[in-house]
Amino acid sequence: MPKPKAYPVALTAEERERLRAFTTKGVASARELRRARILLLAAEDRLDAEVAAAVGCCAATVGRIRRRCAEEGVAAALSDRTRPGAAPLLDSAQEATLIALACTESPRGPDSPWTMQLLADRLVALGVVDRISDETVRRTLKKTTSSPGNARSGASPN
Repeated sequence: MPKPKAYPVALTAEERERLRAFTTKGVASARELRRARILLLAAEDRLDAEVAAAVGCCAATVGRIRRRCAEEGVAAALSDRTRPGAAPLLDSAQEATLIALACTESPRGPDSPWTMQLLADRLVALGVVDRISDETVRRTLKKTTSSPGNARSGASPN
């Protein structure tokens, strides 16, 4: 005999009907539709493995959705949590310094362009940042429009 669920899903008739309508009508992301199907099947007292096989996910996913539904409610179980991401490594003043530095002449001379590592080393030497990688420099310069390869150079269009 299977053991009782740690997080049983108990849906009201209104919630059940709303989830059925959600899965058959309208437009929603595939994740939300899968989560709605998981909740509907879990409310029928099925095992996590059965629900996972029917929906096409792993049993751990079913367990997580069950837990979120029990702890936070049906709406929270359907939607993604916000992901704040990492804090920016350079603030706007530091980015401006980097861009201004990239527009100057390289220390190797006028015929040799700046490398990402040279720019990173120069920012540390100037005391703009304590440490920075060449990859951070590359990503920062890539998102600007002042890149020499990004704008038209004044030559005739193709």
